[in-house]
Amino acid sequence: MKLLTDEVRALVGSKRVYTAPEEFGGAAGRYFGLAIGDHNPLYSDPEYARAQGLRGVTAPLTLICETNQYANLPIPADGYAGHEWGIEIPGTRKVRGGNSYTFHRRIRPDDVVTATWEITDVTGKTTRSGAEMLIISSKATYTDRNGGLLAENEETIIFVELEGGQ
Repeated sequence: MKLLTDEVRALVGSKRVYTAPEEFGGAAGRYFGLAIGDHNPLYSDPEYARAQGLRGVTAPLTLICETNQYANLPIPADGYAGHEWGIEIPGTRKVRGGNSYTFHRRIRPDDVVTATWEITDVTGKTTRSGAEMLIISSKATYTDRNGGLLAENEETIIFVELEGGQ
């Protein structure tokens, strides 16, 4: 396995922590809902939200997993301002392996979110066609300003060797 090097193995345990510079705000949830075509009144009507047992308006659940929405990260040349590990493996194609979300509490407009990402595992495998694959697993934990758990996101990124290692 030439892709699973000691340098790649050493990535396990790497962390990135992003804390929003301000409270989430009600507009973020309302506009994110509009952007994704979700017109649930939980995001715009405080009375409706309270009638559902919430303290007030909230946001679509997956908004908290979009660090580019609140983490105030620098915008690189490719324009994506969300969390990235910045891992480049020459001679491979990067493929998103998937995400698994667990939500513990709906976000509130007064929440200040901290996202903590950690690489939890790296594994090498071989495809049926004989190409090497490198599977990088990571987990994000989202907490409020008091450390209360809001959500978790397990993500898998796969690097697949290009034919001939190009």
